[in-house]
Amino acid sequence: MNLPNKLTVVRIVMSFIIIVILIFPFDVAGIVLPKLFINEAIVVDIKYFIAGVLFILASITDFLDGHIARKYNLVTDFGKVMDAIADKVLVNSVLIILSASGFIHPIIAVIVVIRDSVVNSIKMVAGNNGRVIAAIKSGKIKTVCLMCGIALTLFYNLPFELWNIKVSDVLLIVAAILSLISGVQYYYMNKDLLFKNDKSVEQN
Repeated sequence: MNLPNKLTVVRIVMSFIIIVILIFPFDVAGIVLPKLFINEAIVVDIKYFIAGVLFILASITDFLDGHIARKYNLVTDFGKVMDAIADKVLVNSVLIILSASGFIHPIIAVIVVIRDSVVNSIKMVAGNNGRVIAAIKSGKIKTVCLMCGIALTLFYNLPFELWNIKVSDVLLIVAAILSLISGVQYYYMNKDLLFKNDKSVEQN
């Protein structure tokens, strides 16, 4: 259990803490969380701010574990698997919760979750055939836009909301578009493996 793997595990734990904070029925449990009133028009539930801070910290560990693993040659099979799981637990679960809570349009969560499922399946097939699929540029930009968009959404798009500039919405829409683009790119880059058996059967 090296340092990058420990950071990955920490990210998974933080992800579940964020999930609990976002979905726990504090009112039903008799726990009154303070609300902030900003500019007399924006009412902020403090639990989203808390989740936002934790989400940013968890996102930082996502960068650190990969950077440290590559720099010091600490890449392991456990790390590869758990890092992918940690990313999906952190990002996709929060997307689904924000969608269910009415903060974002459901289509964004649907696109991202389906895209991740398809790309992960492609990577699994490629791995079984000895091909390592590196992250592509559109996928990296998608991840940055997605994490920044989610963080801003948890912070009620502040301070941009004060000027009615929907930065969080724009970032999430761009992330959804890039999800589709990168998903198609992954497919075309590896479709020879996906249909390899079909072709061999036809030739026989």
